[in-house]
Amino acid sequence: MLIRRELPGDQAAIRAVHSEAFRREAGVTPVEAPLVDELRAEGALISALSLVAVREGAVVGHVCCSRARLGDDTAAAVGLGPLGVLPAHQAVGVGSALVHAVVAVADALGHGLVVLLGEPAYYSRFGFVASADLSITAPEPRWGRNFQARTLAAYEPTQAGAFEYAPAFSRI
Repeated sequence: MLIRRELPGDQAAIRAVHSEAFRREAGVTPVEAPLVDELRAEGALISALSLVAVREGAVVGHVCCSRARLGDDTAAAVGLGPLGVLPAHQAVGVGSALVHAVVAVADALGHGLVVLLGEPAYYSRFGFVASADLSITAPEPRWGRNFQARTLAAYEPTQAGAFEYAPAFSRI
């Protein structure tokens, strides 16, 4: 498996990954598929943090991070998501490899935090903790412990406050 940055020719495959990974009922497109397109269109998708997993020449997984606001700071934190893997490639390490890679790249780029909404049992293995433990307030209080953050090398305890995802998240 190869993890690499998204290329322009990958957009249809990325949409297909999220459509299949998050499909809940036949004929209904999950919100995660158009979300990536919306983030890209509004300029919030960080190209260096849009990664694909490739097996035998085919895109089988995708993860991305987008610009976010933490308090008044627009550079300290990025929002991770969506993370999607084709069903036939789930539970074999593709998602884990994508999370490790995107966190490493975010760290190398100098961000202080990666923030996400997800299952604590899954994301805790990557060092994510409840955002409230770091004095980061979720956009929706009902998210509780599912709203998580991972500190990186550039993290400072002053990087705290209300977190706001890119506008595309509220439009989808």
